[in-house]
Amino acid sequence: MSDHTAPADPAITSVAVDAAGPRVSLSEELAGYRAGDATEAAHVQRLRELLTTEDLWTRSSALHITGSAVVVHPPTGRVLLRWHERQQDWLQVGGHADPGEVDPLAVAMREGVEETGLDDLRPWPDAGIVHVAVVPVEPSPKEPAHEHADIRYALATDVPDLARPENPKARLRWLPVAEAVALTRKPNTRETLMRVGRLLDAHAPCS
Repeated sequence: MSDHTAPADPAITSVAVDAAGPRVSLSEELAGYRAGDATEAAHVQRLRELLTTEDLWTRSSALHITGSAVVVHPPTGRVLLRWHERQQDWLQVGGHADPGEVDPLAVAMREGVEETGLDDLRPWPDAGIVHVAVVPVEPSPKEPAHEHADIRYALATDVPDLARPENPKARLRWLPVAEAVALTRKPNTRETLMRVGRLLDAHAPCS
């Protein structure tokens, strides 16, 4: 087991899962994850309890699991944000599990490829969780109000210039972390971006 090695910062310590090896279950991953604050700790505990009794992978559940990721280009320290038309905000890539999916990292990677066109995405700096956020979702004509238990990771690409939006409304922007934090409106997204920023700083090449 390793961690993200950011000095003295428990908010970005995670369970490190070898991306080339077998994945553990989400319950096992959460059992070893160290939350960054009391709110996140409560979210993690709630998920661990519910995972023992309920199917949180189906969209019919009032609280269901989603997987998302901040896409990064480590050599330049930039992050990729996607315009979310429904929420009217710049967010990380990600979304719901397809039928049969039970690994939020796999969900985040699939959605990342679909939403950016980048087919070289890989867990970075390892496959550990960066942030666990339970976020409310407003009702829509298709769905009642519900909650997403969003399991967040970081994914890296070596070819940032090849990023392409999946549709004209889903614009993409590469930004330095500070600009990305200033651009997004949601505090939980800002927290995720700041954690990723600390990871980028910790793994920046020595000059």
